[in-house]
Amino acid sequence: MRRLLSKFFAQKPTRNLPKLVTTPIFYVNDVPHVGHLYTALLGDAWSRFQRLQGIDYHFTTGTDEHGLKVHQSALKHGEDPLAFCDKVSGRFRQLFAEFDIQHSDFIRTTEERHIEAVEFFWECMQLSRLVSKSTYEGWYDSLDEVFIPEVNTTRAGDQRLAVGSNHVLTWSSEENYVFDLPQLKDDLLTWVQGPNRIHPASFLPILEKLIEDEIHKVSISRPASRLSWGIPVPGDESQTIYVWLDALVNYLTVCGYPKLQFWPGTHIIGKDILKFHGVYWPAFLMAAGLMPPKQLVVHSHWLVDNVKMSKSIGNTVNPLALKDQFSVDGWRYFLLREGVLGHDGNFNAGKMAALLNAELADTLGNLVLRCASVKLNPEQVYPHGTRNDLFPASLVDQVSENFQNFYFYRGLEEIQGVLRKCNAFVQESEPWVLRKQGKEEKLREVLFIAMDICRRCSILLQPVVPNYAGSVLDALGVDSDSRTLEHARLCAGGWNLGTIRPKFNKIAL
Repeated sequence: MRRLLSKFFAQKPTRNLPKLVTTPIFYVNDVPHVGHLYTALLGDAWSRFQRLQGIDYHFTTGTDEHGLKVHQSALKHGEDPLAFCDKVSGRFRQLFAEFDIQHSDFIRTTEERHIEAVEFFWECMQLSRLVSKSTYEGWYDSLDEVFIPEVNTTRAGDQRLAVGSNHVLTWSSEENYVFDLPQLKDDLLTWVQGPNRIHPASFLPILEKLIEDEIHKVSISRPASRLSWGIPVPGDESQTIYVWLDALVNYLTVCGYPKLQFWPGTHIIGKDILKFHGVYWPAFLMAAGLMPPKQLVVHSHWLVDNVKMSKSIGNTVNPLALKDQFSVDGWRYFLLREGVLGHDGNFNAGKMAALLNAELADTLGNLVLRCASVKLNPEQVYPHGTRNDLFPASLVDQVSENFQNFYFYRGLEEIQGVLRKCNAFVQESEPWVLRKQGKEEKLREVLFIAMDICRRCSILLQPVVPNYAGSVLDALGVDSDSRTLEHARLCAGGWNLGTIRPKFNKIAL
């Protein structure tokens, strides 16, 4: 097969339009949990950081609503499949709205615009001659709705299980449309090995091994007699388009496909769906004559008290149920502070409370309240100043580099390090003593340094805790148009404080 990538890399993204960043679309067979929120927060905080620099991004999310599991869940609840999808999709919308996820588009795979995009994409794939109808045989995982290669199965008595998930498999032989994935093996390896294509790079060897060792022809449809809740194959209603192919096309639907206003984009995904996004999706795009994604940003999972979340043991965490206890910005801060892309995160309520109390309530909140107290600052001013040697000249660039690379935890630790030093500086300077001694010039200097650090750190914190950081900036009297990344680089002062004080209520341990 001729090489395809030279054609793809020759295509130029549309200029003067927002760039694209996406989360996966979330399967609606169950309620949202902490892992869903974390994925959405990565996209939201990253998009906010771009806007802090004056860069516009098209940030999309949504729900995946076709497939056997959704149909079965609807029947279990005694509901029509679409009505069931409406209800569960609404829960994801509520989660994102209440946690200030500012998405540009929320796509549902049951929408007409998406169905039309999938049908057009299917027809483009067929033109590649990589799609044919034939008998497909293999071990089928009905829970994940996917055929499992023989090498990824194991015997357990008289049962065949999927390696990893331990799902019971059944042998299936049926007529499907099949995609000749091995024809694109070399092109996939060339694509995946592109600069910074897979981030973090620790996931690249996993993907390379999948392409080298486990690539095989893929069934991309199911008999409509077995799977009716989905999009029929154009021109062949006896077959339903495979739910993963259907779902992946959402990334094109949100771009106005076949127009493609924002493509290609960056996909934020969990490590459990790496194969679908790093093997199947770029291959499908190549077959349809389109550029593969710009980048895959892969994150790990969340545990609860160091145990994998599971419905069977009842330890899933619904952030909406705990929103009032930890607050919106508390959840945002904890997940981005503790989440590390290449390692599983751990939710523990006591750890979360201790972290928020220490870093948001004490280290930042109390510092601002101390500087703005009437006893210490009766004039209620943010003093004038032009120099602050306590604020590291490299901080904005260091935080920016880490936020840009989705290493929010590193950027937040750098910010906290500066705030801790500022608290120590204020404690050592004893401004309350300076007030009693009438040393007004020295007092103004101390207050300026502390307020300047609070202002600049709060500007940097806006993508992570937009409400709390905004309340600090309001308290410091910072104009709304003076809160960009460039303003975090500059010393500034000489105005009145705001009238409302920021407050992050301490959480009872």
